[in-house]
Amino acid sequence: MTPDNTRNNLRHELRARRQELDEPEQTHAAHQLIAHLVATRLYRVSKRIAVYLPNDGEIDPVPLMARLWKTNKTCYLPILSRLRHDRLWFAPFTQDTPLSQNRFGILEPVAPARSWVRAQELDLILMPLVGFDMQGNRLGMGGGFYDKSLEFLRHRTLWRKPHLIGLAHDFQRVKKIEACAWDVPMQAVATDQSVYYFK
Repeated sequence: MTPDNTRNNLRHELRARRQELDEPEQTHAAHQLIAHLVATRLYRVSKRIAVYLPNDGEIDPVPLMARLWKTNKTCYLPILSRLRHDRLWFAPFTQDTPLSQNRFGILEPVAPARSWVRAQELDLILMPLVGFDMQGNRLGMGGGFYDKSLEFLRHRTLWRKPHLIGLAHDFQRVKKIEACAWDVPMQAVATDQSVYYFK
C-alpha cells in the first residue's frame, strides 16, 4: 500500500470516528480540551492567536474564543487567499464579525483585506487535524492549506513564530503517520485528555 493510500485510509477511519460523537460528547470534549490548553506556556505568552470554526466533527475551539475576547489576546480565523488558492490569511474575529461561506462551505470572517495578516504575524496557530503521532506529524483533510501557508517554518532554525499547536480528540492519536516532504510538524497537540509536546 502506498503512503498516500495509507494516509487516505487513516483519514477516512478517523473522520468517521469523530463524526460519530454526539453533541454532549463534543461539548464535554471541547471544555476538557480548553482546560488543558490554557494551562500551557505557549498559550499564556501568546497575544495573537488563530483558531478555527469546527467542521466535519473537529473538536470545537469556539468556547475558547470567549476567553480570548475577555483577555488581552486577539482572536483570528483563517481565510482562503483570493489570489493563491492554496494559501491562508488570517482575519481578526470578534463576536460581532459577520461570517460567510467560502468555496468549501466553511464559514470565514467578513473583514476588509487590510485587516488580514499572514501566519508570520501571529504568535500561535491552533490547528485542526484528522490525526497525529508522537513525532508531531499532522494528518489534515488533504488540501495542504496549512502546510503551504507555513512552509517558511521548515527553513527556520532559531526564531520560530508562529508556534503551532494541534487540537484533537485524544482518539485521533495514532502510532505513526508517514510524513511527506512538505509537512510542517507541530510543537504540541492539546486534546480532551492531555497535552503532548514534541520539541
